[in-house]
Amino acid sequence: MGKEALSKGMIYLLLSLGAILMLLPFVWMISTSLKASNEVMAMPPIWIPSEWQWENYSRAAEVAPFGKYFINSVIVTILSTIGELLTTILAAYAFSRIHFYGKGIVFAVLLGTMMVPGEVLLIPNFVTISNLGWIDSYEALIVPWVASIFSIFLLRQYFFSVPKELSYAAKVDGCSDFKFLWYVMVPLAKPALITIGLLKVIGSWNAFLWPLIVTNSQEMRTLPVGLSAFTTEAGVKYELLMAASSMVILPMLILFFIMQKYIISGVARTGIKG
Repeated sequence: MGKEALSKGMIYLLLSLGAILMLLPFVWMISTSLKASNEVMAMPPIWIPSEWQWENYSRAAEVAPFGKYFINSVIVTILSTIGELLTTILAAYAFSRIHFYGKGIVFAVLLGTMMVPGEVLLIPNFVTISNLGWIDSYEALIVPWVASIFSIFLLRQYFFSVPKELSYAAKVDGCSDFKFLWYVMVPLAKPALITIGLLKVIGSWNAFLWPLIVTNSQEMRTLPVGLSAFTTEAGVKYELLMAASSMVILPMLILFFIMQKYIISGVARTGIKG
């Protein structure tokens, strides 16, 4: 019993140390957002500001049109998430329940594309978007990201956990594949779909490189790109940058803490079957 308690204590200690290390950047960000400019780069570092500079948040909001950036981020996040969920549901069902020639080869090829670094695809994707005339538009920010091989794989594994007897019974009752998908499979896969949706929302909200490349005007920029307004030739206003960064990540933190049980449930139940 003593060894077991010691083992659990060591595990909890290591997990606690890991959690502290993960939280340190967030604590530093919030602390810096409330500092005066002369305390930001002070050595040794100042963790607690001598005087709380709450006006940093209002000053940060005035540097750039963050209201417009926020609207753009919301539109891009919602539409790209809806698009990915639709393509993921249809593709995952096809790869898990429908038999067609070459299904295994096609799926293996798609999985292989996950090994290609995203940076390699930036130039061909940009050329394609440019030829379509979509530069500096919502289409450029949304359309390339309405499908995800990882999401298809995740949901496919979840669909494999649904007993085949359900589909047999549905077909006996005259249910088509389409109705079976939307009225049986989708409700059963709710935890996995919520997980996929949340991961997509977080990824889309935090996207920086692609929106930076395909947008030219302030009217089309998203929040992460808007943070570059605090970097000028005169230097970086770190206290304002950290204040703006805190406001940008706040919605995602709230969403994650509310929905984290669905993420854990969805990932845990996908397994490796199939």
